[in-house]
Amino acid sequence: MILLRRLLGDVLRRQRQRQGRTLREVSSSARVSLGYLSEVERGQKEASSELLSAICDALDVRMSELMREVSDELALAELARSAAATPSETVPAPVRPMLGSVSVAGVPPERVTIKAPAEAVDVVAA
Repeated sequence: MILLRRLLGDVLRRQRQRQGRTLREVSSSARVSLGYLSEVERGQKEASSELLSAICDALDVRMSELMREVSDELALAELARSAAATPSETVPAPVRPMLGSVSVAGVPPERVTIKAPAEAVDVVAA
């Protein structure tokens, strides 16, 4: 199962780490407890829209940018899950538009690697 709170937490952590900031700095700036922010980053707690707004403000990141990155990771996770469940020569049509300019339609039967910011996702074309 793909958990949105885990994807969101991963993206928040990467944003913070890219800035070279500590949990303590961001939690203080966002006015949220250090422990709670840590739980959000680890995907253990669901963040409310108000909390996300405060964290985004503290990180000086637009919420739309954050959500776009989460959406991209979700699309990759769904693609990997779909490919693992039912390998075929093409990616199902509903998945293709979410990937923007990336298309694996018509790929010969070989291993394709899609590199995501956090990890590499292997897609095997049948």
